[in-house]
Amino acid sequence: MKTVELKQKNNEELKKQLDELKKDLMKLNAQRSTGTIPENPGNIKKFRRSIARILTILNKKRMEVKNAKK
Repeated sequence: MKTVELKQKNNEELKKQLDELKKDLMKLNAQRSTGTIPENPGNIKKFRRSIARILTILNKKRMEVKNAKK
């Protein structure tokens, strides 16, 4: 998912998507650890990066709110 699209979402939508991505990543990691080859091993990298993007955007939004209060 593109960063621009993520920035337009509110915090609740981002958190919901974050949970979904973490669940998908957990499934892929479980497959990898048991020795089963996932259908698309490149998805692991995509999910990890998407999770990082969402966390970064959530932290930026928190900092904006925090700085606005001061």
